[in-house]
Amino acid sequence: MNGILVVDKPSGWTSFDVIAKLRGALHTRKIGHSGTLDPLATGVLPLFAGPARKAVDLPQRQDKTYIANIKFGIRTPTADLESEVCERRPCQITQTEFIRCLADFPRAYDQLVPMYSAVKVNGQPLYKAARKGKQLEERPARPVQLQELSFLQQLDECEFSFRVHCSKGTYIRMLVEDLAKSMGQIAVMTGLRRIQSGPFSIEQAHTMDEILSCAAAGGQSEAVNRLLLPADSVFEECPSLNASEELARRLLNGAPTHISKPNGTYRVYYQGEFMGLAQLEDRVLRVKKLFCDRD
Repeated sequence: MNGILVVDKPSGWTSFDVIAKLRGALHTRKIGHSGTLDPLATGVLPLFAGPARKAVDLPQRQDKTYIANIKFGIRTPTADLESEVCERRPCQITQTEFIRCLADFPRAYDQLVPMYSAVKVNGQPLYKAARKGKQLEERPARPVQLQELSFLQQLDECEFSFRVHCSKGTYIRMLVEDLAKSMGQIAVMTGLRRIQSGPFSIEQAHTMDEILSCAAAGGQSEAVNRLLLPADSVFEECPSLNASEELARRLLNGAPTHISKPNGTYRVYYQGEFMGLAQLEDRVLRVKKLFCDRD
């Protein structure tokens, strides 16, 4: 197997649950993932199989798009429904008021990381302190950008659904609390679905049932391979470069090569096959990462 399997993660599964299940079903341990999802969340979870795993740590599109549900008037320690309600307030938020809140909310701000997260402070994951009942006010804040924040529909009294297109590292649970705070209210995230992660969309995703059905025919079967996207689909925004036999040979041997093209990162192909990425600087092309065998 060599490629990217976009999974539509079901609710109640951790990202590692998905990987563990598919490692067994597909008879390979060579599976990694990009962009974890909380158990409550569903949607796009890209998995990288075989040599394509080399793409996980490389620079790529990191923006995400979610459909989130927010319910005003209640609060939980985890900011979602994974924990018991710890506070209630009267709520009379109207659809018009929520739409105005989304329109007025800043599109760039420093967001506090949630207490229930794996972010470390003084070498200790925050969720461990949270489980002991501690609330660390000195926890870090991270800059986030919201390219889109738009109303979708009203689900119930004081419960709404909205769409957010955001930068990597944005915690939607915290965004829900921040939106409520801007209205002098409290709120909790009642649902979350990721519909886009970097270059991958929900339209490319496959359910676990579909994947496991294909795997039942054989972990390395043609049915499974048809579900995979090619490794180069991660780098669609990089220009392509068709290598000559001589250039391909030099890149395979790690030898710098002079060519006349604009600086940047290139997807390199030889005879129609994706070789990997190469970086061009001052007319010198060097291998960045190979996705093919050197023999």
